[in-house]
Amino acid sequence: MASSNSTQQEGNKPAKRKPVFTKVDQLKPGTNGHTLVAKVLSSDTVVHKPRPSSAHNLKPTVIAECLIGDDTGTIVFTARNEQVDMMKAGATVILRNAKIDMFKGSMRMAVDKWGRVEVTDPADFEVKEDNNLSLVEYELVNVVEE
Repeated sequence: MASSNSTQQEGNKPAKRKPVFTKVDQLKPGTNGHTLVAKVLSSDTVVHKPRPSSAHNLKPTVIAECLIGDDTGTIVFTARNEQVDMMKAGATVILRNAKIDMFKGSMRMAVDKWGRVEVTDPADFEVKEDNNLSLVEYELVNVVEE
């Protein structure tokens, strides 16, 4: 009696798509699914809520705004909770499946539960600091179709 495993081949698994790395200057409002390598220039904790005493299962909330960049520009990355520990100034990170959120008319990058932040080997590029995409203000324009 042949085992059913012999008909299953390893090659049947869907091949993982090779990530297409995005550069900071290619980021646009409202887009997602970005994978990029960036250096962390600075990290400022903006929210630090201790765990509410009434909720023992809730973790404290920590949010940091980090300026990250590559050789094409910089953008503000909003790090949450355990991401904050990885986003230390001077670190090089790979952001997988990152998205662009709009905050007060400017772009912010974030990685939610569908993405990942990984610390990687130091990158060998100089960050282009005079092109901060988060300083570009976007206006919401309602297009009226005639």
